[in-house]
Amino acid sequence: MTTQESFKRRIRARMAKTGERYGAARRAMLDQATTRASDGWVSQPETSDETLRAATGRGWNDWCDLIDTTIGPDADHPTIARRLTDDHGVDSWWAQTVTVGYERIRGLRLPHQMADGTFTANRSKTITVDRDALRTALLDDDGRSVLFPAFTTELRSKPTSRNVRLAIGNGITEISMTPAASGRTKIDIGHTKLQAAEDVPIWKEFWGTWLEALDE
Repeated sequence: MTTQESFKRRIRARMAKTGERYGAARRAMLDQATTRASDGWVSQPETSDETLRAATGRGWNDWCDLIDTTIGPDADHPTIARRLTDDHGVDSWWAQTVTVGYERIRGLRLPHQMADGTFTANRSKTITVDRDALRTALLDDDGRSVLFPAFTTELRSKPTSRNVRLAIGNGITEISMTPAASGRTKIDIGHTKLQAAEDVPIWKEFWGTWLEALDE
């Protein structure tokens, strides 16, 4: 997909959310991009400025300025998150969100990068599959050899654990299976401990294809 096509899709998504006409939505997004560039944002946080402000009382630029001046950009992730909670009354979940967003905006963390420097690829899909049968196969060596014929896997969770954790490829994957309507199952996959940003799109594509194959 070209950059222009991607931008048009984002405009249409904003139109669906805000009810704006195409021209107004396009101007707003261009203004946001200009603001980000002038503010020196290296990459965009996952949480929108509007959502953050509604939850914490401050937008991204406000939080970035506050962290720069009162905590300092040299502070590590746990220190920033703890200070946000202790000094500014931010609950622990939002403290983590603000810290990750700050690190992305300032270029201290790449997209999909965790606090330990590794990367995570996530996929989710609601599919038609027998949840119990899939779980049984994931817990069994022979079952996994059928599900992942190109990989050697190792079970990293207890059979009684809610989610199934596997060592596969160059990382650790956690698979959750939640019952959904009409006998379907929602599958959430988190492939963690990837060593390079380039690994993320490779594994996102792999897991997307894997889920589609299960659904078929």
